[in-house]
Amino acid sequence: MCNYIVFVFISAEDGLKLILMRKIATSSDHAGFELKEFLKVFLKEEKYEVIDLGTDSEKSVDYPYFGKKLGEFVVREKIQGIVVCGTGIGISIAANKVTGVRAANCINSTMAKLAREHNNANVLGLGSRIVGTELAKDIVNSFLETDFMGERHSKRVRQIE
Repeated sequence: MCNYIVFVFISAEDGLKLILMRKIATSSDHAGFELKEFLKVFLKEEKYEVIDLGTDSEKSVDYPYFGKKLGEFVVREKIQGIVVCGTGIGISIAANKVTGVRAANCINSTMAKLAREHNNANVLGLGSRIVGTELAKDIVNSFLETDFMGERHSKRVRQIE
């Protein structure tokens, strides 16, 4: 699912070092901007290349534009994404309008884990007015560290495509 960027470092002291960085896209409206910015720092610390698709301030904007923009990018680039608005609901609905997107608005780690395992979710929706920063980090970790189980779930995912 995720594309990787490979960095190779050669130094006289350490020899050859290979570092893999996963790509992830983020997007938010004005209400989700602060949480998105927090998560960008967190994701970079976790060795992700973060592609920020906006918005770039807390100035009022329309979440459907940013949900659709991220959805189209995720499908085109075949990577995962995170969308954030006040509740996570509206921007997730907007992302889900894009064919190939399976956005799951999650308020805890269990939901994020099951969204990946059972639904092969490729976009995580978060509500900045619903979850705090530490819970958001836990949810993001669960989402990104969990693989799709396939098998009986594959048939169901195909039915919602």
